Amino acid sequence: MNLLRTEFRKIFPYRTFWGILAIYMLLLLLVLYISRNVMLGGQSMGASMYQFPGLWERFTYIAYFFNLLLGILVIVLITDEYSFRTIRQQVIDGLSRAEAVLSKFYVVLALAVFSTLLLLALGLTFGLLFSVKRGMGAVLGQIDHLSYFFVQSVGYMALAMFFAFLFRKSGLAIIAFLAWSKIVEPVIHYQLPDRIDKYLPMKVFSSLTPMPGREVLDQLTSPTEMLSPAWATVPAMLYIGLLLLLSYLLLRLRDL
Repeated sequence: MNLLRTEFRKIFPYRTFWGILAIYMLLLLLVLYISRNVMLGGQSMGASMYQFPGLWERFTYIAYFFNLLLGILVIVLITDEYSFRTIRQQVIDGLSRAEAVLSKFYVVLALAVFSTLLLLALGLTFGLLFSVKRGMGAVLGQIDHLSYFFVQSVGYMALAMFFAFLFRKSGLAIIAFLAWSKIVEPVIHYQLPDRIDKYLPMKVFSSLTPMPGREVLDQLTSPTEMLSPAWATVPAMLYIGLLLLLSYLLLRLRDL
């Protein structure tokens, strides 16, 4: 808690932090709101978008795309500390390098909790306003998707944290983070059979919030083998631990 309080003292006056967080919240709200106008089969999703219990699967899938923005926020926070030599000064003042990495990881956990609670609030708001079923059973029917989304958010931000410690410059780290997420690993996927590539980190993370109705899409196209959210949780947590360890090793073995 002391490490987290120290981080919050640095973050709270930082306008860039609040600006990126505000953009994240507004974009997520806007996309969830306009998603009911998406046309499928010539028909608008309409209020069916907000029906319990399937609402949780649909909302977590949409929120999955905004994890990139949270990752960029983590990169900015860490690389700015290198620019202002804040990490170096904290280590000089007695903070161990392991604690320096843990303090950043605690911020990652706090952001993941915030994003999950935000999604919970938005889901309850839209669901209670538009869903036909509002009983406790319907509301809580698939709410476990929020826990999968939490793990996914931590995973994306842990990857961003690793690139921030690796490159130390926000521009390079953001480019590497986006390139790995959207170019490098997807290219690797095409070179590997599904039984292997389904265990690669980004595919594991994406498996935590699968696309709703994927079964129908697989019937129309070549099916893609993916882990179920429950089975993807274990390798996702292993990847998070590995990224945390690599971040620590980078900080320990290199000069500040």
